[in-house]
Amino acid sequence: MTILTEQDKLPNLNTRILIVDDDPLILDVLGTFLASLGYTYKAVENGKDAVDSLKEKDYTIVITDMIMPKMDGMQLLKHIKDNYPRIDVIVVTGYTGKFSYTDVIKAGACDFISKPFNTDELEAKLNRIIREQSLIRELERLSICDSLTDLYNRRYFDLKLNEEAHRSFRQEYPVYLMMLDVDRFKPYNDAHGHLAGDRVLQAISKILTQCTRENVDMVFRIGGDEFSMIIPYAGKKQAILIAERILEYYKEYDFTKTGLSIGLAKFVRRDDKSWAEDIDDLIFRADKALYQAKDEGGNRVICDDDKNS
Repeated sequence: MTILTEQDKLPNLNTRILIVDDDPLILDVLGTFLASLGYTYKAVENGKDAVDSLKEKDYTIVITDMIMPKMDGMQLLKHIKDNYPRIDVIVVTGYTGKFSYTDVIKAGACDFISKPFNTDELEAKLNRIIREQSLIRELERLSICDSLTDLYNRRYFDLKLNEEAHRSFRQEYPVYLMMLDVDRFKPYNDAHGHLAGDRVLQAISKILTQCTRENVDMVFRIGGDEFSMIIPYAGKKQAILIAERILEYYKEYDFTKTGLSIGLAKFVRRDDKSWAEDIDDLIFRADKALYQAKDEGGNRVICDDDKNS
């Protein structure tokens, strides 16, 4: 038997619920009930208004009636599943003769409640949905994050670099790629042990996170002692300043005889190359700049000087 703590019983503060029903009394009852549980919600009277509301804000759950003017619940359900597949829908209706439990579940609803509804039943269904959503988010996070540093992993790097390259070309803004690794990491690891090596990697993770622009730059652990940062909306000077700041922060930790080598390169789209070739070329040029930094003694920043960039 699972025993819930008080924290477990608290609603997810990120949960936003949209209620859709043409009966003002039902909207009032549902709204009062959701407010008593601490949920943020909005109430609308038909499917058309619900469609407009979904465009304006992010919702995690929709509770909808089925028989409504302008757009019925089944049409709204289809619209949500086609355009917002991550939103869970609970159908609440008194017209069980027209729409069966099987009908709405096949259409994409996650649950069904008959009117007059029982608030305990609705609360239980909401709690189940929120627990499942939280579990899915955590599994998604684990699939794209490195367990040691909690940075994004190589798999996610490949995806986001491809997305950012396409977006930067469409919107005509520059994007730089930073590749970074630790100078003399293996000797340090051998001399001080793997736990000490892990602390170096975790410190780098902290430094990189401190040096990013929130919701702009993205940081990744590529593997071993190699890290990367995608730096959009930045020119060469700004990218170099970010890299130099990382070096300065790293020096404060005084990890004996280690340093950081950093390579930078700007994404360039060439007419005679495929997207994959241009992205591979970006990684190659950033890596080449990194190894040039190592060849020159490490603990420095080298920016690729591709003539086309």
